Amino acid sequence: MYNKIFTLVRNALLKISTVSGFTYQEVNIIVYFFLIPFSWACLLDVLNGSYFFSLTLIGIMIALSLFRKYAEKLFILSVMFLLHFQKVNLNYERASVWICVWLPIAIYVILITLILV
Repeated sequence: MYNKIFTLVRNALLKISTVSGFTYQEVNIIVYFFLIPFSWACLLDVLNGSYFFSLTLIGIMIALSLFRKYAEKLFILSVMFLLHFQKVNLNYERASVWICVWLPIAIYVILITLILV
């Protein structure tokens, strides 16, 4: 199951990179370091009735707008982080699915539940 989810997400990111002209590593960084956190910031703003989190994150994104220069390094650091989970018997694919798929979904569920309650 993990292999299928990993492959599905990887293939989606590869397709986005082909269509967008960004490299796979750049798309990976855009999705996991910018888009997902920005969506969480927007959900936190809905909870707080403010724009604090999204505006703060936009500021950070602008500061990191030269990310293409650092995308490869960030991607390598991300891979190294995921490889550390081998210590708890999670290979790269399983760690990727847990950290990059299930954890973001869990955070979305929690934030959306808090908004709706």
